[in-house]
Amino acid sequence: MTSTIEPEVGRARLRKEDARLITGRTRWTDNIALPGMLHLAVLRSPLAHARITSLDVSAARERPGVIAVYTAADLDPDSQIGMPCAWPITEDMKHPRRPVLAADTVNFAGEGVAVVVARSAYEAQDALEAIEVDYDELPVVLGMENALAEGAPLVHEELGTNRNALWVFDSAEAGSGGDVERAIADAEVTLHRRFRQQRLVPSFMEPRSCVVDPTGPQLTMWSATQIPHILKTMSAATLGVPEHKLRVIAPDVGGGFGGKIAVLPEEMTALIVARKLGRPVKWTESRSETMVTAHHGRDQIQDLTVSATRDGRITGLKVELLADMGAYLGLVGPGVPILGAFMFNAIYKIPAYRFACTNVFTNTTLTDAYRGAGRPEATFAIERMMDELAVELNMDPMEIREKNWIKHEEFPYTTVATLTYDSGNYEAATARARELFDYEGLRREQEERRASGDPVQLGIGISTYTEMCGLAPSRVLGSLSYGAGGWEHAAIRMLPFGKVEVVTGASAHGQGHETAWSQIVADQLGVPFDDIEILHGDTQSSHKGLDTYGSRSLAVGGVAVVKAAEKVIEKARVIAAHMMECSPDDLEFAGGRFTVRGTESATALTDVATAVFTAHDLPDGVEPSLDSEFTFDPENFSFPHGTHLCAAEVDTETGQVRLRSYVCVDDVGAVVNPLIVEGQVHGGLAQGIAQALFEEATYDESGTLTTGTFADYLVPSAADLPSFTTDRTETPSTTNPLGVKGVGEAGTIASTPAVVNAVVDALRPLGVSDVEMPCSPMRVWSAIRSAQGGAR
Repeated sequence: MTSTIEPEVGRARLRKEDARLITGRTRWTDNIALPGMLHLAVLRSPLAHARITSLDVSAARERPGVIAVYTAADLDPDSQIGMPCAWPITEDMKHPRRPVLAADTVNFAGEGVAVVVARSAYEAQDALEAIEVDYDELPVVLGMENALAEGAPLVHEELGTNRNALWVFDSAEAGSGGDVERAIADAEVTLHRRFRQQRLVPSFMEPRSCVVDPTGPQLTMWSATQIPHILKTMSAATLGVPEHKLRVIAPDVGGGFGGKIAVLPEEMTALIVARKLGRPVKWTESRSETMVTAHHGRDQIQDLTVSATRDGRITGLKVELLADMGAYLGLVGPGVPILGAFMFNAIYKIPAYRFACTNVFTNTTLTDAYRGAGRPEATFAIERMMDELAVELNMDPMEIREKNWIKHEEFPYTTVATLTYDSGNYEAATARARELFDYEGLRREQEERRASGDPVQLGIGISTYTEMCGLAPSRVLGSLSYGAGGWEHAAIRMLPFGKVEVVTGASAHGQGHETAWSQIVADQLGVPFDDIEILHGDTQSSHKGLDTYGSRSLAVGGVAVVKAAEKVIEKARVIAAHMMECSPDDLEFAGGRFTVRGTESATALTDVATAVFTAHDLPDGVEPSLDSEFTFDPENFSFPHGTHLCAAEVDTETGQVRLRSYVCVDDVGAVVNPLIVEGQVHGGLAQGIAQALFEEATYDESGTLTTGTFADYLVPSAADLPSFTTDRTETPSTTNPLGVKGVGEAGTIASTPAVVNAVVDALRPLGVSDVEMPCSPMRVWSAIRSAQGGAR
């Protein structure tokens, strides 16, 4: 019997979540109000490095509405427990203890030194003004090279160094390639360039917030987090709370972009204070606190050396990185540059490769994962380098990429960085992008503008990228000393009348899991889309999971859902066969119905679910349940890829950059919901372009953040961005049954180098070979003046 039900996977459905998210008819963490709830506010150091010589909170305790005021001494020994870092990248990595409140020394501007607990958030905030703190200022060290210089002030004197760790990959030692030093020494062409990845602030819509309720049989924490399961595990380990006595809930979360992949000192403080007082406690940061204390992203100095033949074939690549950790280590911060180590070779066949990264402490806010986490930094560097090599060899930048990339017939392909790319077709994506972009026509226009001396020059930027998604498998992560696995869990519960509850360990914060997972299950079980409910973000209902980051939700969590559904069908097959008086081997399943092969005899899965509920006539020894679960641990990452092309008009008299057109053709494998994919691509493009042109977190010489508001930290609006032309090619992943690859970070990874390459391409006739990000009008104008020998 052939199913006539229209497939859900591939269908552009509107998202189930949007009705409540867009209208605000939902529960954000800060909306939660509990009987007797208190409010917590944090006093933060205005200095980047200082000893606390006195701390007087007595006046604050007398303020109206204040219930308690705590310092590190008051919370001892709880406050002296260090915040966790889950990624010790080397055995000798330096890991300074980060207390929940500073006791003796503050190491960055914004570090907490005391907390007020009051009946209202306003009273708590007002009482902070009554706390008197005296500081003895210490020397501040900013900038990675300054921090590593001999005699530099130390962020943590007890460590005796500002060097956190040195991590090295060498293809000759790994057996995956040749000796890069030999390749460079023997090269016909050698090129060295330095690039700067500026510091960024993840600008999520909803500030961080948590509520802790100690009054029930379990401690319950609501948190605006990407990682409820990891937060539970780390909280238990950090504070000694028994795991079974702690429940963590991530309600609807207003964005994350990696900025909420953290275990926060404020979360630990709220847990400690709630247990002490026996009352619910809420902490919600202000937007200004977010800018100063939420972890930042990027912040690298990248030195690259590439060797090549005269005809443009790359023979070696050497990468030396400095990565700023800030004053402390984030949950996965030390490993972020290491993720990039496997992507500097990108889509290219590079026979020799060496990567060395030095992580450095400075008196700044810590850095950690930000959309793409290491992969945007790597893609930017290699794609800028490909343009530089093309100029050196007087070749078209597209031609030099084509000469070096992996051809579609060569997949699967094991790279010089040891990863095996399972599928891809760079030629097809590039051909489609060139067609949509009118590459040849724009090159002709560019030549005409150059010949006429037009003050507004046209630049064309290219980014042919790949990335590794689906942060797994566990064995690979283990080999890199990562503190957790890469698996994901799902469970399916069949209800008595055929409705379905799906429990997923992937915790959504805007990605559309409820819609995509419903589409997957609808196809797998033949159940109507609207009859499926997705449960997530609560460690009590979803007891097992590793949450959402690294474009892993669909490629790992979605596949776990598929596998759980397969178990449901196999359980139901036995019962259906009993109901139809046939062998289970004679049954075929499609469109939600079991059919006896070669006959019209059939029964619906919904009928089986009802029969299981009544359990009046089940086969002997068969459990009366169709509920099933599965934990999926992939054997490999997935590798989306694509070609992004940008045309930028640059006013050489003012430095103004206008993006005239932007075309991207991405290959993200099989697509579950095209609307969700488009949304992810558009959002990713906005963030990547923002890094190229707008955003940068900066400090003054004393270590004070000078971009602490959105008046100073420029986040683009829709009016600042062009309309995007997007398309897709499709080479399904061979490492999972859905054929999916991941799309959450693609736009961010690919767009930044495409835009900067376009800006630099426009200015090359004027002698400009680089513009440091963000390519603001002042930076562009200064680069032009400098190239022409004028004062900046």
